[in-house]
Amino acid sequence: MITITQHNDIAIVTINNPPVNALSQAVRQGLQDAVQSIDADESVNAVILTCAGRTFIAGADVREFGKPAQTPHLPDVVNSLEAATKPWIAAMHGTTLGGGLEVALGCRYRIADKATKTGFPEVNLGLIPGAGGTVRLPRLIEAGAALGMIAGGKPISAQKALKLGLIDRIADDDLVQSAIAFAQDIKVQSKRTPIINMPAQPVADPAAWDAQKSAIQKKARGQLAPLSAITAIENALNLPAQEALDAERALFTTLKSSPQSAALRYIFFAERTGAKMARLKDVKPRTLNQIGIIGGGTMGAGIAVACLLAGFTVILLERDTDSLAAGLARVNNTLDKSHARGLITALSLADKQAALTGATDYTSLSDADMIIEAVFEDMAVKCDVFTRLDAVTRPDTILATNTSYLDVGEIAQAVADPSRVIGLHFFSPAYIMKLLEIVHPPKLADDVLATGFALAKRLGKIAIPAGVCDGFIGNRMMSAYRRACEYMLEDGALPHEIDAAMTDFGFPMGIFTMQDMAGLDIAWAMRKRQAKTRPKDMRYVDIPDHLCEMGRLGRKTGMGWYDYTNNPKGSQDPIVENLIINEAVRKGIIRQAFTSEKIIDIILTTMQQEGQKILDQGIAQNAQAIDVVMVNGYGFPRWRGGPMFMAANA
Repeated sequence: MITITQHNDIAIVTINNPPVNALSQAVRQGLQDAVQSIDADESVNAVILTCAGRTFIAGADVREFGKPAQTPHLPDVVNSLEAATKPWIAAMHGTTLGGGLEVALGCRYRIADKATKTGFPEVNLGLIPGAGGTVRLPRLIEAGAALGMIAGGKPISAQKALKLGLIDRIADDDLVQSAIAFAQDIKVQSKRTPIINMPAQPVADPAAWDAQKSAIQKKARGQLAPLSAITAIENALNLPAQEALDAERALFTTLKSSPQSAALRYIFFAERTGAKMARLKDVKPRTLNQIGIIGGGTMGAGIAVACLLAGFTVILLERDTDSLAAGLARVNNTLDKSHARGLITALSLADKQAALTGATDYTSLSDADMIIEAVFEDMAVKCDVFTRLDAVTRPDTILATNTSYLDVGEIAQAVADPSRVIGLHFFSPAYIMKLLEIVHPPKLADDVLATGFALAKRLGKIAIPAGVCDGFIGNRMMSAYRRACEYMLEDGALPHEIDAAMTDFGFPMGIFTMQDMAGLDIAWAMRKRQAKTRPKDMRYVDIPDHLCEMGRLGRKTGMGWYDYTNNPKGSQDPIVENLIINEAVRKGIIRQAFTSEKIIDIILTTMQQEGQKILDQGIAQNAQAIDVVMVNGYGFPRWRGGPMFMAANA
């Protein structure tokens, strides 16, 4: 696990703990032992710390989460590296994250491969660095940059790390040889002061610092870790080093035992296990190179962008030349924006554009390996599309529907071989949203299902399998709690009160604001489709139908649940509130006030009850799948774990 070799007077310490060289107890012990043995070796004048495999230390060993900590503890290992009599050089590649970066900060010098990503993602698990990261980082780089890395949790490139002063050099092609050359250079220089003995770098711009803290506090929406990051960095700036280290450890320990961290660790593991299905063991997916997409609207264009960014060749099909031109323009406009934001290079942009073609004739899709339909949410329209596809595609071409609610099994009956029809429910915008529901109708072939998961992986999506029902997992859950919110409107609440309760709970936006953003006509079409099968005794709220009949379809028409004509964020509208009150009067309902706590209790209870039905019917494999869908597709606060997690831990 830890080996020591020697190149002249330079020791090379290599960690080999696949797959990501996590900081297990054995690795920590090995590092501490290496410091002691090398310090005692008079033939060594410098040390290079490197890692075998595809990455430097990528963080803590997740297998140790929730278990009693074993010695040596990581802070002690980092302190040992920092106090070593021989200068240690961290030779970083791949991902140097969390505890891995703290180890690198314990070394006197840092050199990185040009493709290295480094950062502190602990906030995503409800934590802050606990081995000196919050104290050492602002002694090495400017305080605002340090706070951004720790409170934001996103990794930075080697180029940015060099610019900030986090690393000393970017390596040439051979990392170890570059590190050896670097070690030869530093041996003749005066020995660098350990970071912990350096003064903290002052805040460069107090006004910007205050604005940065305010933005973090606002974005946290109840999450503790980002706020603790602010406290820890301020401690590093204002307290002696040892006091700041002690304070960091106390904050880390408190966060580690908090319900928030438990919830975040739960969802972290749930996202990594949700795609596993016993039926797919040893099943090989089909090869995908060329993907056809039918429909160039917002969703279809977004799926096309996602596929292009993943390196696929894409054919976009529309019903006529004008619609095709509009669809291709949407795709190219999004790609241009990705280039403008620095997400893809000019060369990559040209490659993506060259990989995109358009067509209005179904025969153009005859060589596609997979075709994803993203047309209007109507069963007759979709079945017609699949009938056309069945006539022109190869027998092994996978046919996918992006339906949000419809029966994928019924759509599959439109083709001669229904085993090749799968549901791929993307979330908008499809090139950004991480969630992908993979819907498996009864006759679906295993290798087609496996290919759906393989596609999700290549697209960088979190894939969750879902059985066939109206709305699958996510939209079925959302429909249930939307109805509960509509009941509350008649019973006494107003849209802004429900939305405020949801944002206070941690949702990025409330249910009515979300409907206005998506367009009220989407749910209206679904309700009209369901009208024939709706139970006679089921309570039905007409208010959203009346809004649609009035032409209030949300932001796109300037009015929906809220009025956007003079306020882009939306204003309360007396017309809507009077409509709500009048509906209650018409139905003889005596309205009562709702507290935020009561509103959230009703929403949560509804989610949990519907989730249990989904489990009982086998639509979701487990409760974790439901939570992953709600967190990644519907804005359920990640730090609460999901509705099913909350029910299990109430």
